[in-house]
Amino acid sequence: MSRQTFTLALSHFVEKAKAAPALVMRKATIDLFSAVVMRTPVGNPDLWAGPAPKGYVGGRLRANWIVSFDRPDPTTTGAIDKTGSATIAKGITVITHADGEQDIWMTNNLPYALPVEYGHSTQAPAGMVRVSVAEFSQYIENAVRELPQ
Repeated sequence: MSRQTFTLALSHFVEKAKAAPALVMRKATIDLFSAVVMRTPVGNPDLWAGPAPKGYVGGRLRANWIVSFDRPDPTTTGAIDKTGSATIAKGITVITHADGEQDIWMTNNLPYALPVEYGHSTQAPAGMVRVSVAEFSQYIENAVRELPQ
């Protein structure tokens, strides 16, 4: 690819993104949120050093990802979501109302979320958020690529 062709392609990419910044932001944020939720481990007592508490069901950490605008939501939920689908659906519902101007927060307020992010879980040794954020530019590129010509 010649330098001129690359410049023209990049120019077109930028112009497409400028035409629909809120749409690009929503799509990239949905992809980021989905990645974080799906990378959040669901407890597997078979991997633990000790026994699981009586009645333990994994999926609470995954279910506690909450999306809000302008400031973090300080709440937690007792919900369980092993597959992540309900949590992602809730997040998408919120994100689709973003106007592209406000800050979007993704929070998980369970006390063990931070230790899991920083290597406490063998299922997510590199974390959930840091790995997903490192891919954010790819989510933006994908969102721009999906815009109508």
